[in-house]
Amino acid sequence: MNRLHIIILGACNSGKSSLVNMLTDQSTSLVADTPGTTTDPVRRNMELPEAGPCVFIDTAGFDDDTELGRQRISLTLKALDEADIALLLVGENMGEEAHWQEILKQRGIPYAEIANKADLNRTVPDNAISISSIRDRAKNRTILIEAILRILPSDFGTRSITGGMAKEGDTVVLVMPQDDSAPKGRLILPQVQTIRELLDLKAIPVCTVPEKLQDTLSTLNSAPSLIITDSQAFANVYPLVPDGTMLTSFSVLMAAHKGDIRFFAESAQTISKLTESSHVLIAEACTHAPQSEDIGRAKIPALLRKRIGQGLRIDHVSGRDFPDNLTGYDLVIHCGGCMFNRQYLLSRVARAKAQGVPMTNYGITIAHLTGALSKVTLPEN
Repeated sequence: MNRLHIIILGACNSGKSSLVNMLTDQSTSLVADTPGTTTDPVRRNMELPEAGPCVFIDTAGFDDDTELGRQRISLTLKALDEADIALLLVGENMGEEAHWQEILKQRGIPYAEIANKADLNRTVPDNAISISSIRDRAKNRTILIEAILRILPSDFGTRSITGGMAKEGDTVVLVMPQDDSAPKGRLILPQVQTIRELLDLKAIPVCTVPEKLQDTLSTLNSAPSLIITDSQAFANVYPLVPDGTMLTSFSVLMAAHKGDIRFFAESAQTISKLTESSHVLIAEACTHAPQSEDIGRAKIPALLRKRIGQGLRIDHVSGRDFPDNLTGYDLVIHCGGCMFNRQYLLSRVARAKAQGVPMTNYGITIAHLTGALSKVTLPEN
C-alpha cells in the first residue's frame, strides 16, 4: 500500500507533536514544554478523508543547536527521503524556517506553512495557515486536512500496478510459489495488491503454483493475455508461456510502480560485466529473519556467484539501512520495495544515479540471470 507520507517540520516547541495528535485524534506524540521532547522521528499511520491511508512523521525541532540536536536534525533529513508532502510550522519571524523552505524546494517536496498556536494571537507570515491544535480541534482539523489536500501531488494514488498490461475481461494467470520462503497462511503484499487491481479492472485472475502452471493453462479455453510470476520461478515459467502471452513478475511490476523501471533494466546489463573482484550491494526493505530459501540473501547471491565466481563480494542491508555513499559498489540490487512508499524508493534511485552507480531490482536480476529478460514485458509506467 502506497501510503501518503506527511512530514511535520518546525522549531522546538512550535507545536508539531500537538498538531500530529490533533490530526490523528490520539496521543501519538509526547507533548511537553521542554525543548527537544521529540527525538527520533515518530511515525503514525491513519486514514484521512479523500487522501486515504497516511503516515504522519513527527520530527525533532530543527533549531536545537546542541551536538545531540544536530544528530536529531540529521535523522529529520533522512526522514525527508520518504516525505510526499510537508507541513512546515512557522513562527512570527522566518529564521530557520526559511532554510527549511529551501530544502523542501530543492527536493521538490510540496509543503504548506502552518502557524500553530493561533490561540496566542501571534503575528504570522502572510502565506501561513493559522490554526490552534488545542482549541476548536474539529474545526482546525478540517482546515488542516483541506490544506493537505491542496498540496497533494496530482498523480498520487493513481499509478497502476499492472501498467496497462491488463484490461477488463482479460485472463491473467498469477504464479505464486508456496515454498518455505512464502509466509504461512497468507500471501505477500505485491500478490495481494496485484490481485486487487485485477479485480478492480474486472479482469479474470487465475492463481496457481509453478508445479501446476501447465495444468492450469490446459484448463483455459484460450491462452491468457498475461502471466505474472514470482521472480524465483522465471526459469520454470517462461518455457511454458504460450505465443502471444505477455510475461512479467511481481517484482518487475513493483519496480515500475515504485521505482525507475527503465533505469533498472539498463542497469541489469552491468551484471554481464561483473568479475570476481566486483562489489555488489543487495538491499531489502523487509527486516524479517533470513530463511534458507531467502531470495535476497540466498538465491540471488547463489545465482550471481554461479555466473561470476565465488569471489564476488556481496553486502546486504535491510530496512532503512542504506549507505549514503554507494561509490564502492559496482551494482546495487534492490527488492521490489513493497514495504516502502514510492518517494522513498525513488530517493535511493536518485542517490545511485547521482553517484554513477547502476541499480536494478530482484525481479529484473533473476530474469537476466535465467535468460528470461528478453521475454519479460516491462510496464509502461
